[in-house]
Amino acid sequence: MILLKLASKSLLNRRASVLLSLLTIAISVMLLLTIERVRMQAKESFAATVSGTDLIVGARTGDIQLLLASVFRIGHMNNGVSWQSYQDISSKKGIKWVLPLSLGDTHKGYAVLGTSGDYFHYFQFGKKQHLSFSAGGPFAQANEVVLGAEVAKRLGYGLGDKIVVAHGMGKTSFHHHDDKPLVVVGILAATGTPVDKTLHVPLIAIDQLHGAEAVQVEHHEHSDHEQHHQEADDLIGEPKQISAFLLGFDSPLYTLQVRRNINNYQAEPLMAIMPGVTLRELWGMLAMVEKLLLLFSVVVLVVSLLGMLTTLLANLSQRRRELAILRSVGAKPWHIFSLMSMESLLISLLGTTFGVALCYLLLALAQPQLQAQAGINIGLQGISRYELMLIAVIMAAAWIVGLIPAVRAYFYSLHDGMSVKT
Repeated sequence: MILLKLASKSLLNRRASVLLSLLTIAISVMLLLTIERVRMQAKESFAATVSGTDLIVGARTGDIQLLLASVFRIGHMNNGVSWQSYQDISSKKGIKWVLPLSLGDTHKGYAVLGTSGDYFHYFQFGKKQHLSFSAGGPFAQANEVVLGAEVAKRLGYGLGDKIVVAHGMGKTSFHHHDDKPLVVVGILAATGTPVDKTLHVPLIAIDQLHGAEAVQVEHHEHSDHEQHHQEADDLIGEPKQISAFLLGFDSPLYTLQVRRNINNYQAEPLMAIMPGVTLRELWGMLAMVEKLLLLFSVVVLVVSLLGMLTTLLANLSQRRRELAILRSVGAKPWHIFSLMSMESLLISLLGTTFGVALCYLLLALAQPQLQAQAGINIGLQGISRYELMLIAVIMAAAWIVGLIPAVRAYFYSLHDGMSVKT
């Protein structure tokens, strides 16, 4: 306790140089933890965007391009899927549900998605979580729209409000459909996925917005499954083509067989991808970026530790008088070593604590922008076991670096004895 009190007073007496060492450690801890949390949360956010979907089907293109365009609303698909092919494939054996997707329109920079009413029942995210409504419910008429949580929050929309969509992706709009306003009937609960930044309309509304006549669905004998979806089908119509569609099967055993059949489809060039496999491919491509980020963090840490070592060694030469005085009042060489090592431990502890605080502050400030620009939902939850391990490694490294001047001080005290150098 006496050494701890003495070490604390010694640090306060040299607060200017100590503060510099604290800042170098704090900045390295902040960068390392921030980069690691963004990296891990980005991976989790991407993986949680879609779940429970066995196949995504679209025009033949790259696997990753189809995934990004259909699920993440990033980029665009050059070609669509004909309605005939959609109907043919969706009637195959083993298919439990099918969700058509039609993209291409926007509202104030947010994507407009044309789909069926089954979307709100079958689409899943995270760990097979279903969509839920914070207000209202699913659309039931062709002129109704369901908003994602972020769209409603950012634009200040509520139930009953009328909105106008435009043709064109992103913030570039080519034509506004002013004569066909849509009425907000539902607002989805936040999911932390691109769903939050999407306006959902009936598939038939896409044709109506573009001036196409709605083709009525022919009434005939339905099975129990068809009767269950008859009302939803009335909101689908028969568009010429759609952007893509999602498939879910009664059994995973059908997935590979149907995927092979779609990839060899004769009517038109189509492809089917498995979201989980394609996500792993995407992260495989980004593995080098991950390694570079980690390397950057480690370099910053090493530089900060070297800066701390330089500061401590520079101060050590100025403290030889102080150490000689301590020897003159009875301090042993191991007392000097313990004092110096305790000082380095306190510096590493305070610097790490300050760095963690800076990390949370930076994440809190960057959270809205990361969510809005990249769709990455950064949580401010407690420190994970992995992060605790990183903090422990940083503290140990800082303490070990601090032992170098402590060892030198030990030999200084042996050499100087009780004499005071001038």
